[in-house]
Parts: sequence; structure tokens; C-alpha cells
Amino acid sequence: MSSAAEQEAVAGERATGDGRPVVAVNGARAAVPPPATVPVRPGPPAPLGARFRAGPDGVAGTDFALWAGGAEGVEVCLFDEGGGGEVRARLTELTDGVWHGFVPGVLPGRRYGYRVHGRWDPWTGARWNPAKLLLDPYARAVDGDYATHGLSPEVYGHVRDWPEQHVADTVRDDRDSAPYVPKAVVVHDPDDGTGTGTTAAAAADRRPRTPWADTVLYELHVKGFTRRHPGVPEELRGTYAGLAHPAAIEHLVKLGVTAVELLPVHQFAHEDHLLRHGLRNHWGYNSIGYFAPHAGYAASGTAGQQVGEFRRMVRALHAAGIEVVLDVVYNHTAESNELGPTLSLKGVDNRGHYRLQADARRYADYTGCGNTLDLVQPHVLRLITDSLRYWVTEMGVDGFRFDLAAALARSAHEVDMNSPFLSVIAQDPVLRGVKLIAEPWDVGPGGYRVGSFPPLWSEWNDRYRDAVRDFWRPAAADLREIGYRLSGSSDLYDWGGRRPYASVNHVTAHDGFTLRDLVSYDRKHNEANGEGNRDGTDDNRSWNCGTEGETDDPDVLALRRRQLRNLLTTLLLSTGVPMLVAGDEMGRTQRGNNNAYCQDNETGWVDWELLAEPGWKALFDLTSRLIALRRRHPVLRRRTFFSGRAHGADGLRDLAWFTARGTEMTEEDWYAPAATLGMYLSGRDIPDHDERGEPVRDDSFLAVLHAGDAPVDVLLPGPPWARRYEVVLDTGREDQSAAPATVHPADTTLTVPGRTVLLLRVR
Repeated sequence: MSSAAEQEAVAGERATGDGRPVVAVNGARAAVPPPATVPVRPGPPAPLGARFRAGPDGVAGTDFALWAGGAEGVEVCLFDEGGGGEVRARLTELTDGVWHGFVPGVLPGRRYGYRVHGRWDPWTGARWNPAKLLLDPYARAVDGDYATHGLSPEVYGHVRDWPEQHVADTVRDDRDSAPYVPKAVVVHDPDDGTGTGTTAAAAADRRPRTPWADTVLYELHVKGFTRRHPGVPEELRGTYAGLAHPAAIEHLVKLGVTAVELLPVHQFAHEDHLLRHGLRNHWGYNSIGYFAPHAGYAASGTAGQQVGEFRRMVRALHAAGIEVVLDVVYNHTAESNELGPTLSLKGVDNRGHYRLQADARRYADYTGCGNTLDLVQPHVLRLITDSLRYWVTEMGVDGFRFDLAAALARSAHEVDMNSPFLSVIAQDPVLRGVKLIAEPWDVGPGGYRVGSFPPLWSEWNDRYRDAVRDFWRPAAADLREIGYRLSGSSDLYDWGGRRPYASVNHVTAHDGFTLRDLVSYDRKHNEANGEGNRDGTDDNRSWNCGTEGETDDPDVLALRRRQLRNLLTTLLLSTGVPMLVAGDEMGRTQRGNNNAYCQDNETGWVDWELLAEPGWKALFDLTSRLIALRRRHPVLRRRTFFSGRAHGADGLRDLAWFTARGTEMTEEDWYAPAATLGMYLSGRDIPDHDERGEPVRDDSFLAVLHAGDAPVDVLLPGPPWARRYEVVLDTGREDQSAAPATVHPADTTLTVPGRTVLLLRVR
């Protein structure tokens, strides 16, 4: 140890079980007098977290319960409104690894945290450090934030600036972290926070409950969606209340989406390297509180008011017929690896929450974020499922999209579709009834599992994304892939009773180019992220239409708008569940940034001024018209896979594929390079029934997709497929305010312009 380090090490040394020395750096903390203590009465070990109640003698207070199975002691630390004036209450009851007790006089709004005592032995994965104030894993509200110019060194359990880097994480830091970390808040709001007495059960009865096959998802960011919205009051922009505002909901209703998929709203922390560069985590995939609505999105306050505000937002969306799906990040936390901060679970029981390597000082990282939660551990599985049920039963949400879901499905090390997590979800009476969406991969070995998740689950289908992008560039080798993706991806999902809605079809997502950037950039432009343009994927499958970035060239702009119409039309005519990204329907751009996770600014916010521009307003109108068309016609949102078999004596099938020559596709046609494909969807015998039990019948459609640059002559198939065709959509037209409504006899030839989709209804 260097002489400078020796001068700082005032706490001395102690030995681990096998004799290795551990150095603790105490700093100035030794001069701080011990805090006052308050009495603790017996309290129940469940539920976990902090629950306000009146005791048996009428004395009001709060039950505290924390699972910390390997700890030697737990203290509840109570703070005043300013975050100071710490007093402590030592929990002395221990039941099955849960430390618990009732603290009289602790009322709603009181800030608190935990200090957990135990061994400091990083070589065996033990990282207890009572100098670090820990956020309650079950906190239902959080007040405050981490430092705004970089995480303070006090929030790390080890000494960050230890001169010997190879052992830096083994040197304990005994400086108090309480002044530098947010606090949990005791919450008591049995209804929705409005005082109306509305219970969660009653609110659940008013949920839209849109069937999967009828669902149109709309991925949005709570802050980014309304931060620049001119119809939302300034003080509400970027908040839950802002999303609940009629002006925000009006856009969703006009567009016609049935569900919003919210980027993470769990309490999250900003990464240290971002703070030091003057940036912040915008997307929120860095969770630290799985029960708490992120305080930064609250307009009404952060002393528990955010809970009621979130509920009111959900209720407002439900009243408009819109479901709420949360993007949840249960695969890792904001504590990163052994060099990361000690914020919550790492200090509660590191070995009991995270997957560790054989060298227990190191973390098993299947997420690319430094750590991976260990859902094989019963108490970790309980934490996650308790959180999920809480958001459904008490906060009113309708489903979840699971970030890096393959990491949650790992048993020992392999991804296991019979893992504890998936098995618990399958039998849970609450969770099996909500929408479940997997991001079906992680970054570990064998982690790419598209098409592998069991029934009940839908999946983000990145093969759909890639196939559609390749077709319209055009860069597809042949037509096989696009054929599967247009018709529901039966090659991936037609097993085990799964349905076409197992495929969540998307061309864009928060991660990657926006739709406008997809047709405007060949390369990523992430310089603003501060990583030398090294971050973000290079596999964009994009095409800039001849010019990189923004341009005034009218021909390039016209081509880009046509490509946007083609992509949106393809998405909304495909079998499966379509997902749009907020702003794509009106040409939002991130100026080529395909990894805008740290752009909490105009780059990451929706620009509502675009709707005032005729070209982008026309794109919105087309998107709305396509969604309405999909809603009216069940043949465009089938609940079962196509059979390809004939129905009736005339040989008409539910799905048929045609070449530009008007002939049915042969195997040779599927393997040949081509840029034109006809898809015939029969509405004669849809395997569904109406409310009277009668078979559903619908119109039949022929979609012609032509990705080539030059026009192509297309022969319209004759009987039994059709006698006449009516054009209901033509992406080659700039004016999309109404359908073309032109009628053509069968067995005639249409000249289809380059890069165009025609949708024709059989008359």
C-alpha cells in the first residue's frame, strides 16, 4: 500500500476466514457521533417493504420487513423531509431470512433507508457495509436523486481511488453514503391518491382488455412524448400527468393504437460515466427500485404523490380505451459489477441476489450491464413476481415487456424454458392473465431464443424487422423470408398452441434508428453520446436514398416519404401484433443517432411541430387510416395461422402468393431473386366467430409489394380469386388523405410504380 493510502486507512485491518487482509477506509466518519435510536415493537415478516398501519393499541406506525438472509443485523434509518436528522431503529426479529419490526410514529411521507451489517469479504461475494445507506428493494416511492455531476465516491462500498487497481474493489470504504443517495418514502394510499376511495379491483373492471389479435402497440417514453407537446401545460410536460392530459391522449386516440408500451418507469439511476460527461440516462434501463414509479416523471411531488399520479395516468388511458404495458428491466440493476456502486441489493445480500462467477468476487454478466439477477434464488423470484403483481393489482397496468428476457429464463447457466421464472408466471392467477412480451435474447452464450418462449408469451420479432428492412432497401436474396414475416412467422411460432400474435412485428424500436432516420442514413451518428461513435449497432439495414442525412433535394425527400409509407403499410398489413414507435407516424428524427439512451433533450423528445408540416401530417393520416382498416377487417388481424388449404369446391385458399405474372408462386419462385410479391388474403372462412357464434366473414384482399426501382407490370389474378379489384391504398401517391377507389377487372395488367405497395379489395 502506498504511503498516501496508509495515511487514509484509519480503520485498520481485519482478516477474512482464510487470512486475507481486508482494509477499511474510514475517512472523516469516525468524528461523527452515533445517531439517535428509536424503539421497535414486534411486527410481521410479511409483506416485505414498509407498510403504514395502526398498531393493536391504536398507535400509528410502520411495519418494516427486509429479506437479508446472510446479514448479521439490519437497521432502519429514518430521515426528516430534507433528508437529514437521521435516527435509527434496529430490527431484532428474524424469520426465514426476513428482518422485521414495527416502528411507532413513522407516518406516510417519512423518508427511510436501511443499513445492513455483515462480513466484508469480496473474495467470497460478501459485500456488507453498514456505512452505505441502502434503498429498500420494496420501496413504493423514492425521494431525491443521485449526484448530478457524477456519483459521489461515498456511494461505493469499496474505495474507488485505491491506487492498486487489481484489488480496488476489496478495500472497504466506511464513509457514510446517506447524504448522497435518495431515500425511500413510506406510502399509504389504498386507493388512487384522489381520495375517491376507488379500489384497484374496481379499476381493474374498467380495463379495456383488448384481445391480443386486435392489439396495436405504441412504444413511447413518458417524458419524451410530452416534453415538447404544445397542448400540454408547461408544468405537466414530461410527467405522468402530462401523458394523462387530454391533449396527449387525443393523439393516441386519433392514431387508433390500443396499447402504450412505456419505456421503463421503475425508479432508475444515472450511470456515473454519463453524469461526468454532463449526460443522463434517458431511457431508464438502469433500474434500482422495482415498485417505485420513477420520481423524475412526477409533477405532483416525490413524497409519495408520484404513486397516485401514476395511477391517475393509467385510469385516464383506460378511459380512452388504451391499455398500459410496462417495459421492465428485471435482468440487472444499476449496481453494475464489482466496481459499481452499492445502492441496494449489493449491500442487502450480494450473494443472495446476483449471479456470481466461480471466483465469487466477480459477477456473471449475461446482460452487458455488469450484473445479472439470480432468479433461481427463491427470494429474488419473490421480489420480481411481487413487483409484477403490485403493478397489475395496485397500479392497474395491463402487461409487461421484459427486457433481455432470456436472462430471466436461465436456470444454472443455460436458457431454460422450464426455468423457475417462466414456470411461476405460467401458474400465477394474476400474471398469466396479462399481456406478456419477451425480448427473447440476452448477451450470454445461447441467449438468442426468438421463437422459443412458451405459450402465454409474445415476442419481439427481430427477424420480422430485418426482413422488412432488407426487402425495401432492397437487399433480400429472395422472397422466402419476407413471405414468412408477412403471414405471421409460422416457422417461428406455430407450435405448442401459439398463435400469430406471438409475433410482435416492428420495423423500429427505441433502440436503433427512428423510421425517418432508417431512410435517411446509411451510418450511425452517435458522436453526442461521448463514446467516439463506438456505441450503437452498425447493422442498421438502412438506406439513405442517395444522400446521407438531411437534404433539400426534392427527389430524395419524395423517395424517403414513399419509403416511409411502404414500411408503415407493410407493418400494418402483416399478420401478428404491430408495434409503432412514438413519432414515427410523423417523421421524428434523431439526426442519425441510433443509441439515444443518454439524450434527454430534443434529440430524444418527440417534435410535435412536425404535425404542422403537410408532408408529415399526411404520414400521420396514412398511419391512422391503416390502423382503422386493420380494425375493420379481421382478415388483417387473424387469430390463427393460415392453413394454405382450399375452402370450397372452387379451390380458394385462405392465403395464396402470386408473382407479377399473375401466377401462383412455385418453389422456384420463392428461391429466385425478385422484388415483387403478391399476397392474397381470403376473408371467406376466417376461423373465428362473432358474439352470436356465427362464423366471421370478411372482404378478401390482394396486396402487391414492389420494392424495385423501376415500374413493373402486374397481372391481376382472375377467378376464383376475384372478378374485380378496387384499389384502397397506393403508397405511390403523395396525397394519402383518402383511398384511390379505382376499380380494375381481373386478368388485366396494372403498371405498379417503383417502390410501391398497392392494396386491392376483391369486389
